[in-house]
Amino acid sequence: MLDALMMIVSALLIILTLLQSGKTDGISGAFTGSGSLNLFANVKERGSEKVISNITLVLGVLYFILVIAIRVTG
Repeated sequence: MLDALMMIVSALLIILTLLQSGKTDGISGAFTGSGSLNLFANVKERGSEKVISNITLVLGVLYFILVIAIRVTG
């Protein structure tokens, strides 16, 4: 039962992570040393981006809890 729930949560987590818009220049910017790459920048999310980000956070916490629950019960 927990295994199936974990598979569903992980699939949703992957989908929501892919739906999030990138906030940097991409992977090429990381390798070329783009000056605009600031990992600690305070970026405000609005609208659907904020909803997707919050759901991703909740699913991430739920995934962590499921991993611990499966390990303890299994």
